[in-house]
Amino acid sequence: MEEIQSQSDQYRSSSSSACSPVNRVPSSNFFYLRKPGSLRQPISFEDSPLWDDTDVEVKVDDGVDSINAATTPASPSLSKLYSGSLPSPHLAEGPPLVKLKIAGASLAWKDLTVTIKGKRKYSDKVIKSSNGYALPGTMTVIMGPAKSGKSTLLKALAGRLPDSARMYGEVLVNGAKSRIPYGSYGFVETETTLIGSLTVREFLYYSALLQLPGFFCQKKDVVEDVILAMSLGDYGNKLIGGHCYMKGLPRGERRRISIARELVMRPHVLFIDEPLYQLDSVSALLMMVTLKKLASTGCTLIFTLNQSSTEVFGLFDRICLLSNGNTLFFGETLACLQHFSNAGFPCPIMQSPSDHFLRAINTDFDRIIAMCKNWQDDHGELSAVNMDTAVAIRTLEATYKSSADAAAVESMIVKLTEKEGPYLKSKGKASSATRIAVLTWRSLLIMSREWKYYWLRLILYMLLALCIGTVFSGQGHSLSSVVTRVAAIFVFISFASLLSIAGVPCQMKEIKIYACEVSNQHSGALVFLLGQLIASIPFLFLISISSSLIFYFLVGLRDEFNLLMYFVLNFFMCLLVNEGMVLVFASIWKDIFWSTITFVSVHVVMMLSAGYYRIRSDLPVPVWMYPVSYIAFHTYSLQGLLENEYIGSSFAVGQVRTLSGYQALRNVYDISDDSNAKWENLLVLFIMAVAYRILVFILLEFCVRKNIAVHRLCPCNQDTDKNP
Repeated sequence: MEEIQSQSDQYRSSSSSACSPVNRVPSSNFFYLRKPGSLRQPISFEDSPLWDDTDVEVKVDDGVDSINAATTPASPSLSKLYSGSLPSPHLAEGPPLVKLKIAGASLAWKDLTVTIKGKRKYSDKVIKSSNGYALPGTMTVIMGPAKSGKSTLLKALAGRLPDSARMYGEVLVNGAKSRIPYGSYGFVETETTLIGSLTVREFLYYSALLQLPGFFCQKKDVVEDVILAMSLGDYGNKLIGGHCYMKGLPRGERRRISIARELVMRPHVLFIDEPLYQLDSVSALLMMVTLKKLASTGCTLIFTLNQSSTEVFGLFDRICLLSNGNTLFFGETLACLQHFSNAGFPCPIMQSPSDHFLRAINTDFDRIIAMCKNWQDDHGELSAVNMDTAVAIRTLEATYKSSADAAAVESMIVKLTEKEGPYLKSKGKASSATRIAVLTWRSLLIMSREWKYYWLRLILYMLLALCIGTVFSGQGHSLSSVVTRVAAIFVFISFASLLSIAGVPCQMKEIKIYACEVSNQHSGALVFLLGQLIASIPFLFLISISSSLIFYFLVGLRDEFNLLMYFVLNFFMCLLVNEGMVLVFASIWKDIFWSTITFVSVHVVMMLSAGYYRIRSDLPVPVWMYPVSYIAFHTYSLQGLLENEYIGSSFAVGQVRTLSGYQALRNVYDISDDSNAKWENLLVLFIMAVAYRILVFILLEFCVRKNIAVHRLCPCNQDTDKNP
């Protein structure tokens, strides 16, 4: 304690000298919101002001889906804080938000502890005995340095912890230990995947169709309300990702679109992980003002932040400060300044409060000071904080546990849990048939607009068919042309199938969109696969028929319509199989590089065992014949096409003798003399296409359970009787 007290006195003296009247410049104004949901006059703060505790009364009314929080008038000791003269933060102009009304819900957590195996080297406790609450119409921010447990606490409150995590303690919704049903909460990840080829209005409308039951016209009104609430009216008809002649929307607008997608359900509670991620100061302020306006509609907002500017910090209602999983403070923003001052860390006049808080509790600064401890700049020391960060954290934690702020939090939690509020009900889901239809139509629209999906591949396939056709043209129909024609068919099937590698980036994007939507239960594996399959069939058939026509007539295959249509169907099935393979590798790796390498490697192995370079009967039995040659789709495609071309044909040998097509091909490739064998090979290709889709379904379901596991807040899933 003597060490802590001595270093605290040293810090206080250094901070006071930095803020002395001699060195002081006019203070920048700082904005606070004392009453949730309302804007107050701007206020400035002194170095170590004295605040009196304000009593908060919470009342739960029967039949009302909200909790009314009333604060007592500010005490006279706060009068000196209202001396600022700069205007309040400018709110975005526009019509008042009268349409979007959200009934919020109270959320309280008590003795919340989260353990994750292997998460920390020294301890698996990521969150340690955290207490706090969030009220309707307010913004509660979870702040702390990197790896302090902010996102883990947010996911624990939302019930989205991974399988490796275990939660202890209580999370109460409207005073009851009940799970949050579908549609009652929204969760926005740090990085979300948007669809760049859709406009903002289209993107939100399709999201509404996937989430909401009811009629389409009703969902249009909901989308317009959400666009108005998130200040996206000027961008409603603009493409999110732009196109070749126009840039996409800025990051700030993209971030607001991600939040708007979750607002479609009008959730009672909205969780946002880093809403200011990669935003500049102007976009960050606009984002927080927009969220403040959203909170005024009644929604309960809980989000994480790494740090914020002075203006942004003043918009928060309550702050939960974490460091290494420990709660260093929970309460109103003004009280946090007083807490640091009481602990011996007053905020310097020229420093942002959030920067000051994180500076005091971030252990990374110790390394910087150790590197530059002998360095002096023109203004004196490198940093005014001389105390060891570990000592500062222990001091702040000990001061908070014994403070009136911690007692006020416990008292508030007791008041919130004395009487159970209204039970949140599920808002219903769109039917599976509706979701399949919506995903199919949306995928068709995306594929038709995005040239990288199929239009580029169509051009590449036609160029490939043109090149192969011209190389192998003019062969005639003599017996000597059999070997060359077999080579032409093999090269076309093999190289055209290998060109499916161009679809890896697009399929990877589809997987990311699916993962983002399924995490919030907007979609499902079966719905996604059926919608994507149905939408891709017209484009794949267009590719198959255009490429087949060019190759078929340039090479000079048999001029019969039924034979041509079989060639088209055979190649179409090959494309379906390749699409399934790409989805399999994309689901496994979730990385373009490794998916591409795996796809090419598997194709090379299949080409070697297809029977062209060496007849299948002569292949080494282990590995190459069994099982590789039997799982290679090239084998069945090539067999079917050769049987289609040569079964039923004959070649003249001399003046009298003729040789059947089967006999002419027997020494070149293994085929069957049965006229129905080509249909059996086509059936095998169809079964392969279905099998790959089933494998993708299994992989997606496995990935959902392992990587995007969503655990509901349910009493049966929480261990509340014991501590870890």
